[in-house]
Parts: sequence; C-alpha cells; structure tokens
Amino acid sequence: MMADAEALYNANQRGLFRYFCRAVGHAETARDLTQDVFVRVSRSVIPAAPEAALRGWLFQIARNLALDHHRSGQRRPPAEPLIDTARPASQDTSAEVNEALASLADVDRDVFLMREVAGLGYDEIATACGLTPDAVRSRIHRTRLQLRERLSTRIAARRAKPMRQSGKSDSKRTTLNLKP
Repeated sequence: MMADAEALYNANQRGLFRYFCRAVGHAETARDLTQDVFVRVSRSVIPAAPEAALRGWLFQIARNLALDHHRSGQRRPPAEPLIDTARPASQDTSAEVNEALASLADVDRDVFLMREVAGLGYDEIATACGLTPDAVRSRIHRTRLQLRERLSTRIAARRAKPMRQSGKSDSKRTTLNLKP
C-alpha cells in the first residue's frame, strides 16, 4: 500500500501531537516536533507497508525526535509546564502526572504514551520502539503499576482535603429561602 505524506499527516498529526505533549511537556515544543516528523517524512521515501506499519514508522521517527529533545535539554532553559487541553484537569494534577511520567525510563514512558495517549496498537508500538509485541504488553503493564503507585498517595491526599467553594468564604454563608 503506497501512502503519501499528506495522507499520513491527516491520519496521524493529532496522535503525534498528543504524544509529544506528554513526552516533552510543552505545547509549543510538541507542535514543533510534530512538524519536524513530517519534514523528515517529506524528505524520505515512505515505505510501502500496511497502515499499522506506517504508523509504527512515524512514531519511531517521533520517538527519536523526543529522545533527541530530552538529550539536548541541558542546553535549553526549562519549558513552562503543560496544561493538557485534550483532557481538562487541574494544573496540580497535570503537573503531578507529568512528574510521574518523567520519572519513568524512556522506553517505558514512550511505550505507555504511544498506547494511552496516541492510541497505537501493540504491533505499531513494537515497530516504533524496536521491541516485540509481548515486550510492549509487559512494559505497559509494569508502567501502569508504577504510575498507579506513584500517583495513588497524591490522589488519596487530594481526596482527603475538603472541596473549597469558589467565591464563598466559610464565615459568610448565605442560605436560600425557597418559601413564597
């Protein structure tokens, strides 16, 4: 099956952008890296392969760009934390998730993000990361357990705190009189 760069862009741009948002933690950088993927695609010969294999190939390029970005991170000032607009969450929770993701090994983080954020299948992830599908399954399972462990204490602490009512103070409570 022969694909062109425009068709690959239309089918995969959003998934790549979401992957980069979580992988690098900054929306502007994610946009730049997404664009870099398709610049590289336009300069290369697109392999004649099924759609799943092409997605794996694209995400292999994306993963390499994300790893290069992390390696060169010491030369750049730190980026502002990302507020994920795809799934609204409080800024604190989003920052905690980003910290937990950053604490993972590169391969584990990439495998997890490709599955949960970009929606790739096990075979596509295996192609992108140079693993077997069974290794991908194992890494995803282990990563989910690690993230659950890291985030569970923070989530439990957040749930234990009482909810604050926006715009109202405890000393000036108003009650509604619903009788006519």
